[in-house]
Amino acid sequence: MTDSAPMSGQLDLLQGFQEQSPPSRSIEQPSVAASPPEVPPSRLLIVDTETTGLDAECDQCLELGAILFSIPHRQVLAQMSCLLPVDRNPAEAINRIPAEVSRLDQPWGEGLVWFEHMMASADYLVAHNAAFDRQWFGLGSLPQATRPWLCTLEDVRWPEERNLRARPSVIDLALAYGIPVWSAHRALTDCIYLAEVFQRCEDLERLIAHALEPRRLVRAQVSYDQRHLARDAGFRWNDPVKGAWARRLSEREEQELPFSVVPVEAALPQAS
Repeated sequence: MTDSAPMSGQLDLLQGFQEQSPPSRSIEQPSVAASPPEVPPSRLLIVDTETTGLDAECDQCLELGAILFSIPHRQVLAQMSCLLPVDRNPAEAINRIPAEVSRLDQPWGEGLVWFEHMMASADYLVAHNAAFDRQWFGLGSLPQATRPWLCTLEDVRWPEERNLRARPSVIDLALAYGIPVWSAHRALTDCIYLAEVFQRCEDLERLIAHALEPRRLVRAQVSYDQRHLARDAGFRWNDPVKGAWARRLSEREEQELPFSVVPVEAALPQAS
């Protein structure tokens, strides 16, 4: 890394691609079970995908990475990564995976079998921006997701002392926890960053428990002059509610806000 300015610009481009949401298919898309588990989860399967584009209906997943992580032991139990064959990759400038390389002979089918074994032993699938990653499962070569999802972007509220923005990138998290950043936008690399962050979280059990609280989509009740309050709290303008600041929150999180919110169902106009 002899030229820091181009690298910084490249990372901004990569992070922007990573955090874009998939095309909306419905307003309400819960990322976890409707009620918290009776038994706290002990194993997480951290997953990440690299794709040829943003739309699962016309693009393809060309790489899958996964790490099976033990919460009580703070240890990686197993990991895998494989390329999946594609004819073309319009996102090569971002993930640096040539389509022809994805078609080289390698045991990707056995890799997916191993992934399914890892998934069967996990309590939750974990991804950063899970709404993006989960849409690819059950399509093409990827198996169906057989575990509920937990999102480290939307569901986890990272400690304030880490000085993170409300919706941090994976690289933001890594740097905040003192983890060296050596690459971006390869599936296993991003999984490693999250696993390293989890290893350094002394309060991981509490973070996970809070992340699994039931959530609902709410709309911020703020004026134009107060819009910074919603933005700083991680609300997004026009997504998924047009003309509003919205975010999925638990009842506890709603009570901690410096402004009031209303459920999206009550905020949206009723159909005639």
